[in-house]
Amino acid sequence: QVQLVESGGGLVQAGDSLRLSCAASGLTFGRYAMGWYRQAPGKEREFVATISWSGGITYYADSVKGRFTISRDNAKNTVYLQMNSLKPEDTAVYYCAAKRGTYVYTGVDEYDYWGQGTQVTVSS
Repeated sequence: QVQLVESGGGLVQAGDSLRLSCAASGLTFGRYAMGWYRQAPGKEREFVATISWSGGITYYADSVKGRFTISRDNAKNTVYLQMNSLKPEDTAVYYCAAKRGTYVYTGVDEYDYWGQGTQVTVSS
C-alpha cells in the first residue's frame, strides 16, 4: 500500500521560512517523479514544484520560483520543499504527489498517488 505523508507545515509570519517533508512508503521511490501542489480555500489545487526521479530536473510555478526549492533524498524515500520569503498568498494546504516516470510532471491528473496534505498559514 502506497503512503505519502507530509509534515512540516505550520503558522508563520510573512518573510519566514518553512521546510516541508513528504515520506513515501510502499513504492520504489527512485522510479517516481515527485511533485508539490497546494490548495487554498475556495480555489483549485495548483502546481507548485516537481522533481525528476534522479533529482536532476526540477521545475517550478512562476509564483514560487526563486523562493521555493524542491529536493529529494532517495535513500530516505523523502522529498522536501524548502519555502523561503513566505507570503500570505502562500497560505494553503500543501500536498505531495508521486508519478511513475523519468521526467517532471505538472498536471494534477498525471500523478498516481497523493498525500493527505499539511497546512501552511502565513500571516501578514
